[in-house]
Amino acid sequence: MDERTIHEILDKLKDGELHEYHVGKDQFLSFRKILIDRSDFKHFRGIAQQGGSIIYRYLQEPRS
Repeated sequence: MDERTIHEILDKLKDGELHEYHVGKDQFLSFRKILIDRSDFKHFRGIAQQGGSIIYRYLQEPRS
């Protein structure tokens, strides 16, 4: 997964076009690297799944 695609996915989550996005454990490090550099990082919630994958959702209120 390239950087541009990850930015598009995160923007779609933010805009409500996607309710959630599933990231496999093989894509996690590249996805997270871009996610933590965003100014709205605290609005994203990652929910760990069995097997090492993560489901990301966008929250209207930033987490603490």
